[in-house]
Amino acid sequence: MRFDPRRQACIPVLTIDGQRAAGGERATDGERATDGGPDRTGLAKVSAVRALRDADRIAAVHGRTPGETVAVIEWLLGVLYAADCHPETSGEWLARVEEREPLTRAADWLAEHDGVWDLFDPERPLGQNAALRRHLDAFGAGPAQLVIEQAGDYNQHFDHRHLHHAEPLPADAAWRALLTQHTFGQGRRARIQAKEMGLPAPFTNLSTCRLGSRIRVLALGPTLGDTLRLNLAPWDGEPGTLNLTWGDRERRPFRRTGAHETRRPDGPADLHTVLGRSIALRPAAMPDGAPGVDRVLVGPGETLAELPDVHRQDEVLVIRAGKPVTLKPQASRELWRESHALYAAIAERVKGNDLYGRLALLRRDRPELWAVGLLADKGRPIAWVDDRFPFVPGREAGLRQASEQGSAVAEYAAGALRAAAVTACESVYANPKPADKPAQLARFNGEPEMWAGAGPEFHALLDAVADGHPVAEALHRYGAEIRALATEALKARLDSLRLTGRELRAHTLAVKRLRDALNHRDAPNPLKETAP
Repeated sequence: MRFDPRRQACIPVLTIDGQRAAGGERATDGERATDGGPDRTGLAKVSAVRALRDADRIAAVHGRTPGETVAVIEWLLGVLYAADCHPETSGEWLARVEEREPLTRAADWLAEHDGVWDLFDPERPLGQNAALRRHLDAFGAGPAQLVIEQAGDYNQHFDHRHLHHAEPLPADAAWRALLTQHTFGQGRRARIQAKEMGLPAPFTNLSTCRLGSRIRVLALGPTLGDTLRLNLAPWDGEPGTLNLTWGDRERRPFRRTGAHETRRPDGPADLHTVLGRSIALRPAAMPDGAPGVDRVLVGPGETLAELPDVHRQDEVLVIRAGKPVTLKPQASRELWRESHALYAAIAERVKGNDLYGRLALLRRDRPELWAVGLLADKGRPIAWVDDRFPFVPGREAGLRQASEQGSAVAEYAAGALRAAAVTACESVYANPKPADKPAQLARFNGEPEMWAGAGPEFHALLDAVADGHPVAEALHRYGAEIRALATEALKARLDSLRLTGRELRAHTLAVKRLRDALNHRDAPNPLKETAP
């Protein structure tokens, strides 16, 4: 029997942390949710209606990756704005956060708009461009192309899964992957033969989506409801367009070559649900008869113009070459090494009415700051990067001091290890060939081991300050740990040396170089202890 998607319409289904879900009871037929009871992992699947209605009894939404979690939260924020369930002023924001105003009105709004959430609607498919449907059979790829971590550069197979692998993807997973593409998709050439499809040439060029090249920061509360309220920026105008499907408004027309046509969001509902890709999904039945997707087309979507500050509430600025730039994922620097910029944004409040300025208004809540980004190389995704940082109202100055000095301590210790490695190399290799020097230096450079151990120690430092310990005392303990890490890292690298002749001299000089550097007058004070 042919699978009929119209008889198994798919509306948004979220994966949640079900440990705190409301009793595990089933949602009503009108909500069309799966069983809300948690499985052995504590996770459960519920409808978006149920998630909003029980938001203060659900710990969090749970994506397969950090990026998927962020994409789902972005979509829920867009729905809250469209449902007029958002604050208009910072004062109202504070009241809603601290009084934990329920989100049931948004759940009712969502339920009342039945019929617009169908992933397989032939004319208005949720989050998709229906005009691409006719090209799916001839030009589509397998569902792996929809999943950022499997799609690679959208042309070559990635993650051991070929793009034409036809194993269907469950419909709810496909919807969440679609949201992730709209939010974090990378700029490459699409796997589309535009000429053969009768489409204009610009349709082969994918643009990087709104969060595809920067760090997104969310304030996390103890429940899903708290998280959503914390991140609902005040807005006193019309919320703008909730982007349900490509044909609901005039979008990028792909009429000409050359520069991409850009636009600015008309409000926060539009901002959080921008369709960053032009996508089509072909329905299929899963082995158990449930709805799924077995073929996809992924093309370019809407391109946003440079956004004003009001639409960059969470943006973190760091200084690069003397200029402030947006914090982006970096392969060479873990997020914790930039956390001082987060705390500086709260302490300085340079942008006024932004996420960090509002967090400083909190009187008793202790949200976490969750930073998420997609590390990519020339459009090919490499890994999701994310980290969490504590925040306590009134402690932002102490947290900033601890993070700035903590980062400086680790950076200095890393430099001292490099210097010690140079000393060892110069002693062991008297006349090295230039081509051999990088490998020789790497042999004695204990930076990787130190950095691996420094992250947990840095987070312990921040937690201590957040818990009320004096900053100087916490930094002193942290500095001692970093010193010990550096000493052990160098020792492990030097263990391959024989303790005779030139190699014994190299060992002695390298250890002395590290000790001298850590006790130097320019060293951060927390590192200045008597060497073991």
